[in-house]
Amino acid sequence: MTQNDQEPKGRRSRTRLVHAGRNPSEQHGFINTPIYRGSTVLFPTVEALEGREQAYTYGTKGTPTTDALENAWSELSGAAGTVLVPTGLAAITLALLTAAKAGDHILVSDSAYGPTRHFCDTVLTRLGVETEYYDPCVGSGIAALIRTNTSTVLVEAPGSQSFEMQDVPAISDVAHAHQACVIMDNTWATPLFFPPHERGVDLAIEAGTKYLSGHSDLLLGLVSANGAWWKRLKDTYDAFAMCAGPEDVFLALRGLRTMELRLREAERQGQDLARWLQGRPEVLRVLHPALPDDPGHAIWKRDFSGSSGLFSIILKPCSKQAVAAMLDGLELFGMGYSWGGFESLVIPFDCSTYRTATKWNPGGPALRFQVGLEDIEDLKEDLQRGFARLTAAA
Repeated sequence: MTQNDQEPKGRRSRTRLVHAGRNPSEQHGFINTPIYRGSTVLFPTVEALEGREQAYTYGTKGTPTTDALENAWSELSGAAGTVLVPTGLAAITLALLTAAKAGDHILVSDSAYGPTRHFCDTVLTRLGVETEYYDPCVGSGIAALIRTNTSTVLVEAPGSQSFEMQDVPAISDVAHAHQACVIMDNTWATPLFFPPHERGVDLAIEAGTKYLSGHSDLLLGLVSANGAWWKRLKDTYDAFAMCAGPEDVFLALRGLRTMELRLREAERQGQDLARWLQGRPEVLRVLHPALPDDPGHAIWKRDFSGSSGLFSIILKPCSKQAVAAMLDGLELFGMGYSWGGFESLVIPFDCSTYRTATKWNPGGPALRFQVGLEDIEDLKEDLQRGFARLTAAA
């Protein structure tokens, strides 16, 4: 019996994050599961070797370190099981390869993560899978797009960069009525703020690189599955041996213990900065589903219990040079991809270069912010100086 089997049911998320996946009695009393590195696992007898009658048989089949994180994430997500892969994109590709096969038609949100589209348009196309992109705001209207060979529907809420809020339960109901698998990229909210499998998601993706890590120093992906899809996911995973590095798994386990504290602070800081930006004369609008005037707010309020520190803004029309003047001089907002760490980031973006099912015409330059753990007043002052540079350059 594991430690988790002995714990009372219904414990709240902060308590579960501290205790899930840990069993100090198996680690000589040490609190954290250590890093198990290795490929070969020895068997005591021929019978054990031929029958593989022990918990661990080979490095690609799991270790106590990977089991600790997989078990903890399954508990947090309400999943039947979880697998770990080297990156968030690897989690996306594994989920798609689990659900889709040659001859299938799949539906992917037009607001999905850019590399997801690249994988669909290249690798899946070569494998004989047809991808159709759909309006992320379609809701139950997705029924009109379902074909007899539609096997998979991929959702991402909110949308990458543009932050449209999808009605995941409505889409899931339609997909399941047609025996299609629902895959969700749930990295923005994490299972703490959006329990994917309770909302109808079959395979849930998490880029552990982001909030699970929390420190911008590792790459990791997780895919969790409900009971109906767990065996198929595990079989696909085993066929690829797409293993995450043990040091990264250990660091993710360490990040797990403080994830809710960091996520709640990111939510508080993010909403504070988003409201401040709404009042800036240089800003046309803020794309943040937790704000009451956001088009997706009603769905967010119904289905989500929180928001993270990632959102976008649309500036009023100005030149590219003016935007560069603003961003190049920022001291506290680094310019770099990824997010979910302790530091604040910003990037300019333009969805019009890849959207196919919807038009991206925001009315001005777009910026995506990752709000870190710096003092919020210092962040505002840094941006205020940046807006002054933008105005001067314009």
